[in-house]
Amino acid sequence: MDKFVIRGGNPLLGTIRVSGAKNAALPAMAAAILTDEPVILENIPDVRDIQTERNLLVSMGAEVELGYGRAHHRTTISCKNLLNPEAAYELVKTMRASTLVLGPLVARMKRARVSLPGGCAIGARPIDLHIKGLEKLGAIIAQEHGYIEARAERLQGGHIIFDKITVTGTEDLMMAATLAEGETLMENCAREPEVSDLAALLNKMGARIEGAGTSAIRIQGVDKLRGARYRIIPDRIEAGTFVIAGALTGGDLIVSNCEPRHLGALLQKLDECGVKTKTNGDSVRVMGDNPLMAADISTEEYPGFPTDMQAQYMALATQAEGSSVVTENIFENRFMHAYELVRMGANVKVEGSRAVVRGRSPLSGAAVQCSDLRASASLVLAALVAEGETIIDRVYHVDRGYERIEEKLRGVGAQIRRIGEILPRKTVAPLATA
Repeated sequence: MDKFVIRGGNPLLGTIRVSGAKNAALPAMAAAILTDEPVILENIPDVRDIQTERNLLVSMGAEVELGYGRAHHRTTISCKNLLNPEAAYELVKTMRASTLVLGPLVARMKRARVSLPGGCAIGARPIDLHIKGLEKLGAIIAQEHGYIEARAERLQGGHIIFDKITVTGTEDLMMAATLAEGETLMENCAREPEVSDLAALLNKMGARIEGAGTSAIRIQGVDKLRGARYRIIPDRIEAGTFVIAGALTGGDLIVSNCEPRHLGALLQKLDECGVKTKTNGDSVRVMGDNPLMAADISTEEYPGFPTDMQAQYMALATQAEGSSVVTENIFENRFMHAYELVRMGANVKVEGSRAVVRGRSPLSGAAVQCSDLRASASLVLAALVAEGETIIDRVYHVDRGYERIEEKLRGVGAQIRRIGEILPRKTVAPLATA
């Protein structure tokens, strides 16, 4: 099992490039189920979750070419001969985004059998909002032996009001409604950039979607979708992680190939902490020469402070002057990284959904382990400023959502290496240039 070995103390200097957004790429890959024509997606990140999604689609009968070259991170997906509308437990147990195939399968194949999702151990990921929405569209749903089974001769447009905001629920039902008969109105929708990105792809495939990025989305169903070529948006969480890395290490770092508009809540909070940033087109420059000051955060749905940046912010707070209160409102079990930070010398006290971080704690290298994807990132950040050597175990969590993070960080001055790899990581041959 791979580990990272990190020796702290180096400021990050130079330019670090952000990959495509995993959380936009996964629903886009699922959207290929909706058509029998090829869908070509560019800017696909080379992360473990993408490989899992590829294997899932292939198990259903799809043809998926996945290649990483100098010019493109590109996948071509053909679901023309889709025969097996099942997402098996063994393929989806580590990734909650597997639920995103449920709506597309019912819409196009008229039936689906999808295992209940897995993923990071950060709290409940109920699928009930997906089920209730599909039932509103006329699907007949049954649950047995850990699987959701859904059937519908053809989905019918309907009115869906989400009981709570759900990103995957919004995406799943938006995809299903594209092939439903008539109009679907969805309210209390997620407004994340990944939702808007999916809608843009679907509209390019011939869907008729209005309102994505707002709380109300209207979909006029069509009889058929076509193939398309589409470029996935940059990963705002990876970008935010690197911005914090630059600030935390006192560096001068340009985070390139990102979308600064998607980082509004984070950049505003960092300004409150005394961090100097400058946006320029598709990049953010972070200058970490000011002392860090404590500031409270409270996670919220987009455009609020993202839950996926809470752990990384906590690492920053350990080095800020004063006390910061971190309130987690999205997931009920997302403070597991706090206990690992304490092993490194952080002063963190967890009180239910709140954590109080008393800053300017000198961190020292220790043996720690990852519990989930974003917790992993917080430990990497903390290790960059810890005295001595930190060994981070179970870094497969990092690999789920960060593309070769150790190589990117090493390129801007971090002392980080990967150990424990018996065989080289498999690399898919690049696709031929069109």
